[in-house]
Order: sequence, then structure tokens, then C-alpha cells
Amino acid sequence: MSEIRKNPFFEDYNTPHDTVPFDKIQLSDYEEAFMEGIKRDDEEIDKIINNPEQPTFDNTIAFYDDSKGKHYYDLLDRVSNVFSSMMSAETCDEMEELAQKMSPILTKHGNDVSLNSKLFARVKAVHDNPDRELTPEEKMLLDKSYDGFVRSGALLDEAGKDKLRKLTEEASMLSLQFSQNLLKETKAYTLHITDEQQLEGLPDSAKEAAALAAKDQEKEGWIFTLDYPSYSPFLTYSTQRELRKEMYMARNTECTHDNSENNLEICKKLINLRRELAQLLGFDTFADYVLKHRMATNIENVYQLLNDLIAAYKPTAIKEVEEIEQLAKKLEGDDFKLEPWDFSFYSHKLQMEKYNLDSEMLRPYFQLDKVIEGVFGLANKLYGITFKENKEIPVYHPDVKAYEVFDKDGSFLAVFYADFFPRKGKQGGAWMTEFKGQWIDRKGNNSRPHVSVVTNLTKPTAEKPALLTLGEVETFLHEFGHSLHGMFANTRFESLSGTNVWWDFVELPSQFMENYAIEKDFLRTFAFHFETGEPLPDELIERIVKSRNFMAAYGCLRQVSFGLLDMAYYTKKEAFDEDIIPFEKKAWADAMVTEQLPNTCMTVQFSHIMAGGYAAGYYSYKWAEVLDADAFSKFKENGIFDQATAQSFRDNILSKGGTEHPMDLFVRFRGRKPSIDALLKRNGIKK
Repeated sequence: MSEIRKNPFFEDYNTPHDTVPFDKIQLSDYEEAFMEGIKRDDEEIDKIINNPEQPTFDNTIAFYDDSKGKHYYDLLDRVSNVFSSMMSAETCDEMEELAQKMSPILTKHGNDVSLNSKLFARVKAVHDNPDRELTPEEKMLLDKSYDGFVRSGALLDEAGKDKLRKLTEEASMLSLQFSQNLLKETKAYTLHITDEQQLEGLPDSAKEAAALAAKDQEKEGWIFTLDYPSYSPFLTYSTQRELRKEMYMARNTECTHDNSENNLEICKKLINLRRELAQLLGFDTFADYVLKHRMATNIENVYQLLNDLIAAYKPTAIKEVEEIEQLAKKLEGDDFKLEPWDFSFYSHKLQMEKYNLDSEMLRPYFQLDKVIEGVFGLANKLYGITFKENKEIPVYHPDVKAYEVFDKDGSFLAVFYADFFPRKGKQGGAWMTEFKGQWIDRKGNNSRPHVSVVTNLTKPTAEKPALLTLGEVETFLHEFGHSLHGMFANTRFESLSGTNVWWDFVELPSQFMENYAIEKDFLRTFAFHFETGEPLPDELIERIVKSRNFMAAYGCLRQVSFGLLDMAYYTKKEAFDEDIIPFEKKAWADAMVTEQLPNTCMTVQFSHIMAGGYAAGYYSYKWAEVLDADAFSKFKENGIFDQATAQSFRDNILSKGGTEHPMDLFVRFRGRKPSIDALLKRNGIKK
């Protein structure tokens, strides 16, 4: 008689470090685990609200944070973490359908918890009259718990609570639909070339990757896609202007077409739903609601930052664009009009003219395996930690590698997953996520995290290993910085650990790591030619350093323009009923230094602010850039590998999570509040 199969989410995993048994999980396991996880979560809440004792920090606040999923094998957190990660990294049509089904159920459960009046009454009782002296971390958890209930509608009357449920459930479904539409549109387009002459200008790496893509689809010739490792080289190097235009327009009109993947109305609905939710909770705008829990504090401070950056960078950005236009006219004739699909092409030519440097010249020195060694080696130099691949740890795709991470004293620190290459069921972009957070239980046992970095870097081909651009090295360093924030987490409560910090602080550890990408002493540790073994020549490194600020002002204003667009939508006090495309052009006009095409649209593919949690928060990247430049300036003063400075960064920022106000943490590390000066100097705007 065959043994009855058990749902792996319900069992002890019996894997190294209790890692997710991806090799045992079937699609049918998710729904069952979600429903049982909700049931068990409800049971834990019942224990709190039916406790006959007076509410205390331990039996209400700490009990909820400790027990939410941690009894019964962490079930709801377990399955949620895995499912959401797979939806981004390894999805399929069946998973998309299940997500549509589960989204309203999970949103309803979240609302049931946050709108549970008996639970809130106990939380409020502790908040208003703590039963004992609390540690700073306990006080932070208490404030976060109470404010979380209030921000989720606990003080509303029954009619208000019903309205909030409807708003959050609809927004959740629309965000999911937005993401699914964008993924479908991105994957639906291919540029199939069969005439080799149409590959003129493209580097071998791009042609080899395109040939591999065609082979994967059992077609002759070369296939280019809208995934960044395919799209970007095509726009930069292809001499075929009409094909560049086709690719550019395909990417920049995604989700605007008259089909089922159109996101225009979805965006309008999301903007209005979030405004309604904020106003229901007593805020003028959604931005006011969001910024209450940000370092920026209010709308005025966000605009102050964005406008200061425009004032500082726009004159230089205008000159940068003029230089590109002048070069294009010099090469093509005075009548030539530079179009958006020409920008990368002629920008690259200008970079070659000024610095004799482009990303393809550096690729042979950035073999992914060596880059991994270099990045791991950097973490070892700074913090003393080591990485060891463990093939016994199950992974969800053959491309994924799993590592054990050990602290400088040899103790186990974390599990680190790396998933580098694009594929069919994977979203574009790059991100860090967790399959398991960190916490210290009541007995003092430190449960260590399992973190994952997911990117879409250049794949290996039949002829060559994976060879990266400098930009891709920076992407890896960025996400690795997030992962260090997760791996070094060392807090009592999981909801305050790792990257559970305010969103305009969360990009500090990631953007900080990007600084190393052009440091000679770091490049010396791994940048060797993949065929000859020769180190990256000094003169090339000098050119990298000199070219660091090539188009820096233009790049800054591009980020600022996204911040302006985000704020324009989420500072609305009245219902938003304008046409998205013209509204977008007007919203970011102050930061624009190039002509805008009337029928292209960023909003409908702007996942960060529509489906990714950065609504009214995209300015965070520039906010954190001020922090990261200032933080790295301390390393420049003391030595970029200085272990004492690194230990201070770990102790005061990376390990603390959200246990204290981020400004307090930054000041403790830097000795003062952050200044914009370091960023202006780094970008060559200020001498």
C-alpha cells in the first residue's frame, strides 16, 4: 500500500538549516497550506483575545509577534514567503491563477486581524498603560503594533471598516493584475532577426545571447527581447535605427495597447483607491499617510530634496544632452534629429570619444564566477564572513545556487541563495527577498535568516561563461547590500529585523555597496580576463574612475523625474480622472532635459509605485543616495576595507533593523546628521 503524500509545508522540513524543500513542493500544496495557515493564525489570535489575564506586553504584543506563524512550523509566513518569491522568480499560468484566487482571501485575513476590535483593545490597553519598563526595542514594537492597527483602520466605525476592507481588497487584486499584465506584455514581444547584416554594430556577447534565445525557441537566427540584458545592448550598439526604434517603442508603450494587458485604467483605479484609503484614515493624501513613517516625514521635505537636486544637477544635465546632440549632428549631418531610440547609441559613442571606454571592453574581466568571489571576498575583508556552497540545500531552479554563510567566529550566520539569469517565468529587474526572517526566541535561541538575491544578468553562452557589464556588477553589489542587511539581522523580534525598516532608509545598505564597483583595490581582487587571466589594466581602471560621472547629472534627473511622477499621483486630494499619458508628461516636466514622445508611458509599467510598495516613496532612492555617499565618505577617510569602520556600520545599521529611529542609527554611525555635500562631490557637481 503506497504511503499517503503529506504537504511539505505541514512537516518539519528535515533539510539543512530547515531550508525550504523546493524539490518536494507541488503547486497543489500552496492553497492547502494557505488555508490551514490562516486557520492556525486565527487560533493564535483567539488565544490572545480570550486570555483572562490583564493585557501585558508579554501576553499580547510579544506573544503575537512570537506566535504569528512560529508555532505550527511558521505555516502562514512559510507558505506566503515561498509563494510570493516564486510569483516573481519562477511563475507559471497555474500560479498566476492561484494568486488571483488567493489574493482576496489573504487580504481579507489581513483585514480580519487588523480590524479585530478585541485584539486592538488589548494592544491599546498596553500602549496606553505599559505594565513594565520596556527596552527600546520593545517600545518600538509596541508603537509599531499600535500604529499598525490604527493605520489599518482600528479606530474606524463599522461602516468605515467595511469600506476599508473593500478598498484594500480591490487594491490588492489590481496590483496583482498590473504585475501580471506587465509580465505578459514583456514576454510577448520578440524581435526575430534572420539577416545577419541587421546585427551590425552589436557586440559578440549580444549576438551570442540572441542566438541562444532563438535556439531555445527552436528558431533560426537571433531573437532579442525586452529583458534588460537583451534590450539594453541592442539600443546601445545596433546601427539599425529603425530596429532600435521598434525595440524602444515596444518597451515604452507596454501596457498601453488596446488589449487585455492595458494598465491605464488599473493605474487610475489604484491611485484613487489609495487616496480614498488615506482620507478614510484621516489623511489629506496618500503621500501624507505614507510619509508619517519615513525619514522624510512630510511632502514638503520630499519636494525640498527633489527640487534641490534639480537645481544642482539640471545645468550640467542640459550640457550633457547638448554634447550628445552635437556629436550626433557631427556624425550624421546638421539636419539629424536625435530621437529617444538614438540616445543610448550616441551617448555610447560620446563615452568612447571622451574616455575610450564602453561596457563591452570590460566584460571579459567581469566573469560572473570571479565577480561572485570578489563580492564574497569583499564581505570577508569588511566583516570576516565566509560563504560555502551547499548542494544539499534544495533550490527551485537549476540556475539557483545556495550557500551557507559563516560569521567571523565560525558560527552559522545565514543561508544565501543566488539566482542570476533571466528566464521565461521570471520578472525583469533585480531584488532581494527572504524565505525566512531572523528573530531571537524567549529562550535566547537566535533563529538565523534565509535570504535570496534575484537578478537578470547576462547568461553564459555555448562559447563563453557569463560575462557582466560594470552596470551588472553594480546591480549585484546593490542587491548583495540588501542581503547583508538581512543576514546580519540580530534583533529580538522578526517584525523589526533585517530590512524591516522605513523605506527611505532601506536603500542605504544596498546603494552603499555600489561604491566599491569603481574602487581599484576592490577590482584588483577579482577582475581578471576570463581567457588570459590578465588583471584589469590600471589605465582601464583609471578610465572607469574618470568616466564614473559620465551622464551622472542626466541619470540623477531621470531618478528625480520618477520621484516627481510618483508624488504627483499620490499628493492628489481630489479624485484622479485625468488621462495618464499627458498627466505624466506634465508631472515630471521640471526634471526633463530631453523631448518626450506623446504616446510613450512609464506609469503603466512603473511597478515600484503601482505594485511594488514604493507608492509615494520612490524619492527614497535619492534620499538613500545622500545617506550612502555620506556613509561611504567615512570609509574613504579611514580606508575602504577598514574593519573598525565596517564593524561600526554592522553594529549601528546593518544588525539593528527597525529597532530604533533610522536617523538615530545613522548619527550613531556617522557622528552627525547626513549632508548632501558628499553626493555632490561624488558626482562632480561640487568640487
